[in-house]
Order: sequence, then structure tokens, then C-alpha cells
Amino acid sequence: MRTVKKAIIPAAGLGTRFLPATKAMPKEMLPIVDRPTIEYIVEEAIESGIEDIIIVTGKGKRAIEDHFDRNFELEENLKGKGKLKLLDKINQSSKVEMHYIRQKEPKGLGHAVWCARKFIGDEPFAVLLGDDIVRVQGDEKPALRQLIGEFEETQSSVVGVQRVPESETDRYGIVDPLSAEDRRYKVRSFVEKPKKGTAPSDLAIMGRYVFTPEIFNFLDKQQVGAGGEIQLTDAIEMLNELQSVYAYDFEGKRYDVGEKLGFVKTTVDLALENEEIREDLYRYLEGKLEEIKLNI
Repeated sequence: MRTVKKAIIPAAGLGTRFLPATKAMPKEMLPIVDRPTIEYIVEEAIESGIEDIIIVTGKGKRAIEDHFDRNFELEENLKGKGKLKLLDKINQSSKVEMHYIRQKEPKGLGHAVWCARKFIGDEPFAVLLGDDIVRVQGDEKPALRQLIGEFEETQSSVVGVQRVPESETDRYGIVDPLSAEDRRYKVRSFVEKPKKGTAPSDLAIMGRYVFTPEIFNFLDKQQVGAGGEIQLTDAIEMLNELQSVYAYDFEGKRYDVGEKLGFVKTTVDLALENEEIREDLYRYLEGKLEEIKLNI
């Protein structure tokens, strides 16, 4: 039985929604509480059993490589001060092999995944998008681990989906389901950002994928799609004609950190999970709520 040990994290986007902050800093390095956004994605991959990660970067993204590199001077400083918990935090990524490749031109998500084809070879692999952070509760498995479980059962490609309001379907790749078995869907077709009122369902692709290597046969075509870019969804649609691609409605709360309001919501929610600042932040938010009520 094949399983998934390699993952691609595309991180070559320009981050224009967060300018001017991203003029000199990769958007993936913008901090949520005390960790950069991309670290949450890497941690999910590690917790899902991934052993090798390749991050597809672009110009001006060197800070990502520096962040996941070892810093022996800092480590020795923390050891000397007995800050072992903090030392463990900064070394989380050492549990996985990190690799990097540059996407030399901004040709779209499909092209970014294609750039990592030689690293993947002839193996099944995962893709995690950096704009999507997924938090699970208690004993729930990480979102990617849920998809890997579906792959191990079906030996077919699986895309992660969740339901969205009909008014937002034009923002996502949308699944047209053929049949359903619990949370797994057999798919008739995949549609990239359908026009308002034309979406075949409310099941939106949410930044987590597991693919068989055959997906590269279609990404090799470099076919330009919506927005003048090489779309991953178009390659998934073509792969589905060759071999079944399933959709899985994964458990967990998904945060969109690729836009400002979603980033702020994520920061607040994750800060409320942080034992060091939870109580003070809660009291602050209560005070702000009272101020708002008084001004209404």
C-alpha cells in the first residue's frame, strides 16, 4: 500500500493584499501571535506523518529558508539560560527534512506545484497552501492526516473541501459531486472560480490535497486557465478523467490568512489559545465590547 511522505508548500506569491508590510517581508513570515504563518502549515505536515517538505519560493523569500535553518548561536544561548521549552519550539521543524526551489516566474499555483516535480518523482504527495490554516479540536486528526487516510484507503487523489456560503463560491475551486459516502465524495467535475450563480455545489476546495504523481502529466502541458495562470484545478479536472479524484469534507476550522480580516480573526482566535496571554486578552476584548455597546 502506498502512503504519503512528501509534501509541497507553495510560497512564491507576492502578498499584494498585505502591502506595504510584504514589500520586504514574505507574507508567509507575517506572525500570528508568536509564530510565522508558514510554521503552522509545516507543523500540520509534520503531525500528519510527512518526512520531506519542499517549499516553492520566489524572489525576496530568503527569510523563509533562514527561519527553518538551524541557529546554533541562538540555541546555545537558550540552553545556557535554561529556556528549554523555547528551544524545543524553535527546533520543531528539525523533525522533517526541508528543501527549497524557486518558481522563477509567477505563472500560478499549478506551475508552482509543477516546479517541484523532480523532488516528488514517482511518489504520491501532499500539497498544503500557506493561506489556509486548519485547527482541529481534541483527538481530531490534522486535516492533512485525514486526507492521507482517505488516500490510503482509495489509493486515489483526494482534495480537501468544506462548505461555503453560495455568495462566496466564485472565490474558490468548486466540486461537482457525483455521489457521497459519509464525508467522501466521488466527483463529476471540478470548476475553478465559477461565476456567481453557476456553481454546481457549495463544496469548495480548501488548500489541502493528496495527489498521485500522474497529476504532473497534465501540469506538464502548461495549460493557461482562469486569470491567465496555470491552474491546479484544471489539472485536477483532467486527472479525474484518467483516474478517480475524490473530495473529502475534512473536520477542522479553516482560517483564510490570505486576506486581512481572516488574518486578524486567526490572530485573535489563536491568541485566545495561548496560555500566556489568554486571560489578559479576554478581559481586553470584553472591555472593547462594552465600548462598542456604549457607542451604538
